[in-house]
Amino acid sequence: MKILIVDDDLVSRKYLHGILRRYGYCEIAVNGKEAIEYFELSIKKKDPYDMVFLDIMMPEMDGDETLEMIRKIEEDAEIASGQGAKIAMISALNDKKNILSSFSKGCEYYLVKPVHHDKIQEIMEEVTSPTI
Repeated sequence: MKILIVDDDLVSRKYLHGILRRYGYCEIAVNGKEAIEYFELSIKKKDPYDMVFLDIMMPEMDGDETLEMIRKIEEDAEIASGQGAKIAMISALNDKKNILSSFSKGCEYYLVKPVHHDKIQEIMEEVTSPTI
């Protein structure tokens, strides 16, 4: 599994990497612009990400914008809806408006900070379990 961690906070990146590295190869981006560069490159190389953990509040390009761009990149690459990377948004914002907005833009998961190990593990088990 190929995983992209996108967060501007060093402690958060290290925490997520510590948990996620056992599920596969992890790459780290420090903001949305860098994440888009990594994502485009992975599509060009035909080695796309399976999972993206994306912080919402970041400088330069926030997580919502990044999510929309990722889905546009997949659409342009003719990756069918639901067949691209699974995206988990991470935010301190726990209100319905932000949560619904993220889902409407194409994320599959929404985690509220502080993110607990068991929630990440739950998502990864769901993503990696074989479908019937």
